[in-house]
Amino acid sequence: MKLNKAVSMRVEELLKTKSMTAYQLHVASGIGKSSIGNVINCKYPSVKLRIIHEICQGLDIELSDFFNSPLFDEGDLEP
Repeated sequence: MKLNKAVSMRVEELLKTKSMTAYQLHVASGIGKSSIGNVINCKYPSVKLRIIHEICQGLDIELSDFFNSPLFDEGDLEP
């Protein structure tokens, strides 16, 4: 799986866990609505760590919690 797809799936998973919408994440994180949509829809070939960090702040989780998922198992990822 491509890394941007793993990030997208993780964001969607965390939004469900937190019972949040992408719009609520936009408000909580300060990230533009279109940027969040682009992450979720895999429009970026790669996602900047700064964006992931801001997503984590909006979700009120640590960066390590974001990457603590089988989606990021090294053997399953493509660049």
